[in-house]
Amino acid sequence: MRKELSTGFNERQYMNSGEFEVFFYKDLDLNHVVDHSHSYYEVYFFLNGDVTYDVEGKQYPLQYGDYLLIPPEVKHHPIFHSTGKTYQRIVLWISRNYFETMCSWSEDFSYSFRYVSENNHYHFRRDFVTFQNIQGRLLDLLEEIHGNKAFHKLNSELQIHSFMILLNRITYDMLHQVPAVYENVLYLNLCDYINNHLEENLSLDHLASFFYASKYHISHVFKDNMGISLHQYILKKRLQASKNGILSGIPFGELYHQYGFSDYTSFYRAFKKEFGLSPKEFREQAVLPKGY
Repeated sequence: MRKELSTGFNERQYMNSGEFEVFFYKDLDLNHVVDHSHSYYEVYFFLNGDVTYDVEGKQYPLQYGDYLLIPPEVKHHPIFHSTGKTYQRIVLWISRNYFETMCSWSEDFSYSFRYVSENNHYHFRRDFVTFQNIQGRLLDLLEEIHGNKAFHKLNSELQIHSFMILLNRITYDMLHQVPAVYENVLYLNLCDYINNHLEENLSLDHLASFFYASKYHISHVFKDNMGISLHQYILKKRLQASKNGILSGIPFGELYHQYGFSDYTSFYRAFKKEFGLSPKEFREQAVLPKGY
C-alpha cells in the first residue's frame, strides 16, 4: 500500500469540495463512530479490521475487499469487535450535484446506486481480482487528487467517471449471470429485428425497451458475438440497404432520411467511408452502358 496516502480518521461528515473527495484511513483503537448520514454519495472499501458495518439497521460483517454503496441520507456506522487491530479502509465521497451532473450526461452512471436504493442492498462481496481492481482504481484516484502533476484535476474527473463505470459493470454482471444460451438467443433476435426494421427507430433505448434488457447488456452481448458494436452493425446494414435504394432509383433526398441519417452530409460521409465512393459515383458506376 502507498503509506504516504493514508491519514487518520477525520470526524468531518461534510464535503469541503463541491465535487468528490477520497480518503485512505488507517486507525488503531478507533472504538466508536456514531450513527450518521450525509448529503453525498459514499463508496466505502474495506481493507482491514474486526468490524461489522450497520446500514439502516442491517448489519454486514466485513471481510477484506468488501465494499458498501451508501446513498445520501442513509444512516450507517461501523461496529468494532476488538481493539489493537488496525482499522483500514478507503472512502470516496461524491457530492449530490456532481453525481446528478454525471447522470445528466448518461443515466447509466446511476445504475449501481439506483439498484442500492431500490433494493436496500448496500453490501457487496466479489472475487479477488475484482476487489484488487477497485482498490487500485481508488488509490490511483487518491494519488492523482493529492499530486501536483499537470492537468491533475482533469485527470481526476476522468478517473471518477471511469471508476463509476467499473462499479456499474460489476453490479450489472452480478445481477445478470445468465446462461450463454440466453445471450445467444438475444443476439440472434437482435440481428433479426434490426434486419427487418432498418427504416425504423433502432436507438439503444428503443431496443432495450423492446427486448426488456438493459442497454449495457444488449451492447455487451452484441459486441461479444458480432465483434463490432451495435451502432457499427446498424450503420453497415443501413448503408448496404441504401445501395439497393440507389439502384432502385430512390432520390438521395429521400434515401438518407429513410435510413436514419439526420442529413445528407452525414449520409454522404458514411457512405463514402464504407464503400470508397460517393452515392452519386456509385449510381453512375452502377448504370450499365447503352447496348450492353
